[in-house]
Amino acid sequence: MKLYFRQTELGEIGIAEIGGSVTNVYLDRGDVPQDAEICETDLIREAFRQLEAYLAGDLKRFSLPLAPAGTEFMRKVWTILVRVPYGKTASYKDIAEAAGNPGAARAVGQANNRNPIPVFIPCHRIIGANGKLVGYRGGLDMKQKLLDLERREKTA
Repeated sequence: MKLYFRQTELGEIGIAEIGGSVTNVYLDRGDVPQDAEICETDLIREAFRQLEAYLAGDLKRFSLPLAPAGTEFMRKVWTILVRVPYGKTASYKDIAEAAGNPGAARAVGQANNRNPIPVFIPCHRIIGANGKLVGYRGGLDMKQKLLDLERREKTA
């Protein structure tokens, strides 16, 4: 695994790649594997470029090769999350229904919690059925910041 950290508007972020795909986004250095090679590859540089453009309101859809590790159900959930449009939200129940398992809202929540590539796989767009913000690895303040960023109109 190759990994590089940069300071962003969200704080210090680490992006990792293995074999030409982004595999992890680290919001905290405490989660970083000991054997990670610290270096900035072309893909990691491009991922940061897209992240900065997104944070500036200039990019609404990422175009990066992603390879999150997880169970088959988790990967299915993450694929559905990527389809939730920029500036919109969905409930855990909505995602469970889209995954073909309407009773699996809690399992969707667990998949969201274990999303190894937050922001690029937009788990911040998933909210409680009552419209409340619930759970986010980066904290509810970061989740709200990302949702607010997506709801604002870019003015030129």
